[in-house]
Amino acid sequence: MDTTLATPAPPLFGFPGLHLAWYGTVGAPPMTTDRADSKAEPEARTATSARRYPELDALMDRYARGEDSAFPELYGTLAPRIRMFLMRLCGKPRLADDLLQETFLRVHRARGSFAAGASVVPWSYAIARNAFVDHGRRGRNERTESLDEAAPGAEPEAPEGASPERQLHAQETLKVVRRVLAELPEAHREAFVLTRFEGLSNAEAAQILDTSEGNVRVRAFRAAEAFRKALRGGTEES
Repeated sequence: MDTTLATPAPPLFGFPGLHLAWYGTVGAPPMTTDRADSKAEPEARTATSARRYPELDALMDRYARGEDSAFPELYGTLAPRIRMFLMRLCGKPRLADDLLQETFLRVHRARGSFAAGASVVPWSYAIARNAFVDHGRRGRNERTESLDEAAPGAEPEAPEGASPERQLHAQETLKVVRRVLAELPEAHREAFVLTRFEGLSNAEAAQILDTSEGNVRVRAFRAAEAFRKALRGGTEES
């Protein structure tokens, strides 16, 4: 199954050279950059659904029925997505690796509860998010690593033929993105990551976060405003 980006993502909040898809493209569908104050189909812009991966759902169906032979392919396809999701939540590569293993242990234990025909990506994201939250409750979720340390495989690549100046601008702007993502309130970061980076709908994100679609929309919007403010400030200073 091809999980690469089919088309380039639009610039983030109108800043040339910066694309959400650049901040970790593993398994991610093309992202949108809708504004909460936009009247042009705001819900449609955040409704990119994980249900576009029927092969992955079929693998999970087989694994849920007890076919252990489906696990290697399921893991190989799903793990990069979940790891990137966890990286965006915690910002620490080693912690993301640990939480990834905990997530798949929980997936194995809960596979009998997976409903046939359901979408495995939101289901597995909910499990991963719970693993992350449980870790935080144990008091070990301190973001102490350098924000300039990118996760393996998460470094952005400039468009082919981009000038050195444009590449430098993109790298500097992405430092701002990482910083803002780290500084966001956890609830805002989760909503933003699920809807803008992972491409889930507000309804799917609300289920994962155990809240309302309205709360998801407000939290993601406030996170987006934090990004816009930081990026505009960086642009004005440069």
